[in-house]
Amino acid sequence: MITGAHSIIYSSDANADMEFFKNVLKFPNVDAGRGWLIFGLPPSEVAVHPAAEGGKCEFYLLCDDINTFIQEMADQKIDCSAVETQRWGSITHLTLPGGGKLGVYEPKHPRP
Repeated sequence: MITGAHSIIYSSDANADMEFFKNVLKFPNVDAGRGWLIFGLPPSEVAVHPAAEGGKCEFYLLCDDINTFIQEMADQKIDCSAVETQRWGSITHLTLPGGGKLGVYEPKHPRP
């Protein structure tokens, strides 16, 4: 029934952020027309968390080794925040060229 998921990141500089996903993260992509890139994602998962009010969504990328990821970003002059250790994983954030924050974490939880 469901064949995939489509996530959207809203950006004040969409072209710069698309270049980041293409050239820094090296995500595979297709041109959907007029230079508008759609990026392939690695295998994904979704979680549903309780909240007083619904409607909020968050987007994180996962990695196998948070310290290696941070070093790879540093090699490309991309700053990452200090690693926060949570019960579910170790997380860092980076700022996209368009100003948005992107979380990346190394999960401790089992993967589906």
